[in-house]
Amino acid sequence: MRRPRRDRPEKIRCDACPVMCYIADGRSGACDRYANHGGELVRLDPLTVLESGAETVPFLRGDDAGDWDGDLIRTNRPFVTAVGAGTTYPDYKPAPFIVSQDVDGVDMVTVVTEGIFSYCGVKVKIDTDSHIGEERAAVRVDGEPVGHVMTSEYGSKMLSLGGVEHLTGGGKKEGRVTCAALLALCNREPVEMTIDDGASLTVEAGQPPVIDGKIERLMRVGCGSAAIGMFARQWAPHVDEVVVVDDHITGVLSEHQAGKLLDLPPTGIRVKGRRSTPGRYFQVAEPGNGWGGTTIEDPLDILREPDPRFARPGLRLLMVSTTGEQWAYFELDDSLGPVPAEIPAPLLASAERISENCEPSVCSVLFMGGAGGSLRAGVTENPVQLTRSIKESLTHLSCGGAPAYIWPGGGITFMVDVTQTPTNAFGYVPTPALVAPVEFTLRRSDYQALGGHMGSVRPLASVMHSGVRTVASDGTESSRGAGPPDAPPAELPP
Repeated sequence: MRRPRRDRPEKIRCDACPVMCYIADGRSGACDRYANHGGELVRLDPLTVLESGAETVPFLRGDDAGDWDGDLIRTNRPFVTAVGAGTTYPDYKPAPFIVSQDVDGVDMVTVVTEGIFSYCGVKVKIDTDSHIGEERAAVRVDGEPVGHVMTSEYGSKMLSLGGVEHLTGGGKKEGRVTCAALLALCNREPVEMTIDDGASLTVEAGQPPVIDGKIERLMRVGCGSAAIGMFARQWAPHVDEVVVVDDHITGVLSEHQAGKLLDLPPTGIRVKGRRSTPGRYFQVAEPGNGWGGTTIEDPLDILREPDPRFARPGLRLLMVSTTGEQWAYFELDDSLGPVPAEIPAPLLASAERISENCEPSVCSVLFMGGAGGSLRAGVTENPVQLTRSIKESLTHLSCGGAPAYIWPGGGITFMVDVTQTPTNAFGYVPTPALVAPVEFTLRRSDYQALGGHMGSVRPLASVMHSGVRTVASDGTESSRGAGPPDAPPAELPP
């Protein structure tokens, strides 16, 4: 006998991204962002409004800016972000929210949408002298390549992570791991990674980096030559020679122009490496995690035999790193060998002064994405008009209410500091791709001129409903009422 067929709850199809999940009642899609609640597709994350401290401001030009009081953050008005707004997928849809409000007598429109970015990544700045790996070395998470080491900047190492080649150009696991790593970094969560033939790292936006298990504390004050320029006058009365050990440019005080201007005589202290200009030496040691970002643990290892024409017994020598965290004081004995001695108080104070002038070591994470056709189509029927409007500064682009840097050249390529966006501002879809909030703010007249979806413009009051999350300038959050119901764990699409 055939058993009677049980009625199954009808699934609905989500069209918020290309995965097109079928979602049963009470379940969420693969992205955990949309759910089926009683047959209705609901967004699980609340729409986020910055009630004060919004770091975006419409571009008011000409006479419209005449009464501007200098308040860049416009604390007197709420700003609707795209966090929790939803996406423009499929392409023909207008943006989820196109909000109008009066700003100092000017009718402004803000178009908000969560863009799906396959062409995206993050740039990571790590303030440290420690060696993390060679330029172009692969960066891996869970064994999968997710990016590479970029060129070093002054006192910082740089990583380029993500991008379409890692998200979609490799294997499935590489894409999933890359997407998960980018999402965590953009939402200010720690990510553990390794660099081929280099260090292991823990990177978290706004926090000190952890390199090979050690928490970095200070960013160097400058290269060895720069340190001499800053502190030569403080050293000159108390020492005969100072060597500032640095992986890039090691400085020698008596040879340096600063030493010459202070009338310091030659000391005969000679440094290994390749001499650049007087008092500046390259490649004194291999890069590493020792003194000044070198492999050196004993600073005397970078010295050659003193020149007996100038060296003399009793000559005072200070060796110090570019963060002031490592220092050593020597005096030459009768055979001109450096012997450790008790450091004079003024020299110890100078090492502490170097550390005082070093900024705290921190990781900076900048999301970078290219806004393509579907996102622009949600703003205007003629997408190129939006690109031109942004280039002409008629339209202001922000990301979760945070100011964005727009790259020159074609397209809309932007970067944003993720620490300036609200918490959990970024999401993902399993294609894999990141979902990032994007807002376009401009005058209503300009929006109409670029072919905007004027029929979808709604007043601000219609957006401020129950469930809206509000974020104040001090970071405190509140809700205007109960948001969408919680959904059970995600059900993967068929």
